[in-house]
Amino acid sequence: MSDYNLSVPIKGIYFGAVQNRWEGKPPSAIQKDWVDGVQEITPLGFLGDAQADLEVHGGLDKAIHHYAADHYVAWQTEGHMPKGTLPAAFGENISTLGMTEEDTCIGDIFSMGTAEVQISQGRQPCWKLGSHTQNTKMPYLFQKLGRTGWYYRVLKVGHVASGDMITLLERPEPEWTVKRVTNARLTRRVSAEDATKLAELSVLAEGWRAAFAKMADGQKSEDTTARLNG
Repeated sequence: MSDYNLSVPIKGIYFGAVQNRWEGKPPSAIQKDWVDGVQEITPLGFLGDAQADLEVHGGLDKAIHHYAADHYVAWQTEGHMPKGTLPAAFGENISTLGMTEEDTCIGDIFSMGTAEVQISQGRQPCWKLGSHTQNTKMPYLFQKLGRTGWYYRVLKVGHVASGDMITLLERPEPEWTVKRVTNARLTRRVSAEDATKLAELSVLAEGWRAAFAKMADGQKSEDTTARLNG
């Protein structure tokens, strides 16, 4: 993991609208397109962006999704995405180079333009990711390879534009990298001791704390059929 001095420019900001993308399936706002200029960050994320299913997307703990553009080369080299694929092919709001799931921790607080945000959880991929990328294996690959990106909650509203810096201000939980916690959540291969610690981690999103509380009690099974297959 990189040191505390983590600061990189924002390469792109992306918004989407709710659309009926697939016949017989729920609508989605996973199609995100690049937006120019200064954008407003509200407690629920970017003003002008949308989420279709607010039970599983968006909300205070999942206000903004950040994905490392660093991963795009690997996805294409491995043959999982067409050559030349650009952000935001995974439906992310923020794209950067120079920070990944290994460099960031749950609870990290960043300045983002004039706003302040905090990493709340990693991303749980769903069937919409496979449909959107036209690769039905993508949700499983996200889980297997750990290239999921992460979500922010908004601590201080403000404004930001592409080219502005995102800079680490505080790291209250250096033990819990995004990669480590997301891998534990998605694979459910976690010790009872670690699951107990994560269930009590106040900076972790409430839903994930509840899931780790179940794991700490020995409930390791989870039906992911609906999330992964639709």
